[in-house]
Amino acid sequence: MKIKHIILSIFTLSIAFSYAQEKDTIADQTVNVIKPYTPTISDAFKIKDNPTLADSTTVKKKEIKYNIFSIPVASTFTPAKGKAATVDKAKAVKLYDNYASLGVGNYTTLLGEVYLNHELSRDENVGGYFSHHSSRGGIDNLLLDDAFSKTKLNAHYTKNQRDFAWKVDGGFNLQSYNWYGLPQDYFGQAEADAIDPKHNYTSVNLGGKINFEDAIVKDASLRFRRFGDDRSSGENRFMASSNFEVAIQDADIDAELFIDYLGGSFDSNFIGTQSIDYGNFMIGIAPSYQYNQDDLTINLGIRLTYLNDTEFSKSKFYIHPNIEGSYRLVDELLIAYGGLTGKVIQNSYYDFANYNPFVSPTLFVSPTDQQFKTFVGVKGKLSNNISYNVRGNYASEKGKALFKANEALATASEDYHYGNSFGVIYDNVTTFSIAGELNVDFNRNLTLGIKGEYFAYDMKNEAQAWNLPDLEASLFLDYQISEQWFAGASAYFVGEREDERIVNSLFAQPEVNRVSLESYFDLNAHVGYKINEQLSVFAKANNIFNQDYQRWLNFPVQGIQFLAGATYQFDF
Repeated sequence: MKIKHIILSIFTLSIAFSYAQEKDTIADQTVNVIKPYTPTISDAFKIKDNPTLADSTTVKKKEIKYNIFSIPVASTFTPAKGKAATVDKAKAVKLYDNYASLGVGNYTTLLGEVYLNHELSRDENVGGYFSHHSSRGGIDNLLLDDAFSKTKLNAHYTKNQRDFAWKVDGGFNLQSYNWYGLPQDYFGQAEADAIDPKHNYTSVNLGGKINFEDAIVKDASLRFRRFGDDRSSGENRFMASSNFEVAIQDADIDAELFIDYLGGSFDSNFIGTQSIDYGNFMIGIAPSYQYNQDDLTINLGIRLTYLNDTEFSKSKFYIHPNIEGSYRLVDELLIAYGGLTGKVIQNSYYDFANYNPFVSPTLFVSPTDQQFKTFVGVKGKLSNNISYNVRGNYASEKGKALFKANEALATASEDYHYGNSFGVIYDNVTTFSIAGELNVDFNRNLTLGIKGEYFAYDMKNEAQAWNLPDLEASLFLDYQISEQWFAGASAYFVGEREDERIVNSLFAQPEVNRVSLESYFDLNAHVGYKINEQLSVFAKANNIFNQDYQRWLNFPVQGIQFLAGATYQFDF
């Protein structure tokens, strides 16, 4: 009965509501509810088909129109200005213009450096450099003193103008060595007591350079050097060069003009019979043209040299190729390159003594004609952090300088007559070599470099390529461990070399023995700590494996060496 009353009430309200609405088009129906529906789980599976709509009429939507009446409203809101998000930056490293370094080590080693640079004005700078490296020696089982000392002092002044910049500089070098390589198979303490093996080299140089902006002449430089020793030997050398660019029929030609004068003398030859005078004057020009097309770059040039031997009054004109080219096969990943070059090499006493400080002051100095040097190779990047270079070389040199041990004289009258010095001989040499290089930047804090080269020589007159190695390799490693700690290492490998030991006798034929110098591996390392922005301390170790190898015949090197010191950076 309650259900019937509810249905009756709903029906009455529906009739009352219809007076406020449009007349409904759906016919009135009476629904009789017998009982409430109570669904079960199984009811969900009873309907197998979806119902279809079969209405004969469709209810149409009534169209509604909207009208918007806009009224401006004053606002005092002011938007805030946007700001870019900030990124945390690492603290900028303070760079100083000057530094001083001092270190001491075993073998009574002293190492010092000072570099100074001061800005006089916006366009002017003045500076200097001083270095000293010395050791009192102490190599085991030597009969002669093995101390050495190297001191260098340089100064410079630079000036920047509107259209050009120029620089003048000069320096003084003092080096002291000992001919300590006495062949102990033939000489003992008695001969050693009669020898004063110490000898000194001095060098003074003065020069300058000027660079031009937007001019035919790009730059010009000149330098004068006086080099000598304490055995009455000396030489003068003057060098000047200039690079300029000229246009010929819409083609830009780059050219280098150079002048090189060398003159010197030795008080006597090795056996003491006469003095040695030498002098060479060179002047030449090397024009070149660069051709570019897509990935191909070719430099086409030639080198013309006039050489005058001022002592023998002989002159000669040389023509050498100067051609280089490269082609990008795969962008930066693979670049093929090659070339054919040549030149006249001006040898000097200064160059010989700096490469081998144990030469005798009795050298015959002559230029080398590098007839040609051809090379071909590939280089590129394996990734952003790894680069490589592989190269093959073939060169022909006429009158190549070779170091060879001087003979020990039975009638020794000089301190370098006991087989404890070196001379220079010349031969025509062709050299074939294969070189490889790999550089890896693991990150900004760790870098590694490896390179090596194999050599094969062919001599015209000499039995061997004296003191030239068949293999050279090196490794360099630098590691910034943290903001304060840093470290590094270097290693060198030098293959076998050949030399001869010749001992003269008054009553017999000279004794000649071929000597093979063993290959050696030299490992060095260093570590440092940065106390603050200006002061840091360091420690170094050289020849870590303590190898008793000979760089030159009868000249062993110092064993393991330790050195510690500090570096201070500053500004005026």
